[in-house]
Amino acid sequence: MSDTMSPEAAHALVPALREAIREAASLALPLFRAGEPTKARIWSKAGGSPVTEADVAVDTFLKIRLSALLPAAAWLSEETSDDAVRLGADLVWIVDPIDGTRAFLSGHPDWSIAVALLWRDQPLIGFVYAPVSGHFYEAVAGFGATRDGQAITVSAQAGLDGARVTGPKPMMDTLARGGARDRVQPGFVAVPRVPSLALRVARVADGTIDVGLVSSDARDWDLAGADLILREAGGSVSDPSGQPTTYNRPDPVHGALIAMSNGLRTEVVDALARG
Repeated sequence: MSDTMSPEAAHALVPALREAIREAASLALPLFRAGEPTKARIWSKAGGSPVTEADVAVDTFLKIRLSALLPAAAWLSEETSDDAVRLGADLVWIVDPIDGTRAFLSGHPDWSIAVALLWRDQPLIGFVYAPVSGHFYEAVAGFGATRDGQAITVSAQAGLDGARVTGPKPMMDTLARGGARDRVQPGFVAVPRVPSLALRVARVADGTIDVGLVSSDARDWDLAGADLILREAGGSVSDPSGQPTTYNRPDPVHGALIAMSNGLRTEVVDALARG
């Protein structure tokens, strides 16, 4: 399947896409209870990870709406059986209906709806919506990144000393060892882990976090939309050697990753290698 889309054409999709995501969120929010277990029905997928009726409802709604919005695009999402047709498609929707399902289950506010439109192996449109806070992160390649309609950029943090870092403890420990050098204590500031990977990356994009660490086993749908938002804000999601992330491979699973500003890339990569 060969379909082309200019950045301008992608930008024209943004209002309809934003509205579809807001409508999808309205299916999940009534089942969320802040600080308390969800009211949604819960079951386990193969492998034991949880899924709720909210995940399925949002996924179904978005598949119908986004497929109608752009019929030429293939589909990959967390809650839909994978279809190999996507591998031959130039345009692919990648969706996580609820990124941070365990947060949704427990009443933690940091879950999100993440949507990306890929052109071949790279994101062309990226959306991350946090329904509880109401924050809406958006990007179209070449048009910059916004949060709630206001332009965002990564922080001006120039080094690991004083940087705000979040992520899984093993990776934090590795970064601390590599960054400490002759010091007993690491120079960065550990901040609470953000359960939604998409939100973790988006908060690097808006400058509230300097480095977001991601352990192995993240999927395309966790990352693709947020990755574009971060790229447009002055950063990237890369592997521990600093290589950029690609998407829509036969296996959409990733190894360990780092979300960071471009200015921090060399120091963070070097510290992880030393650690």
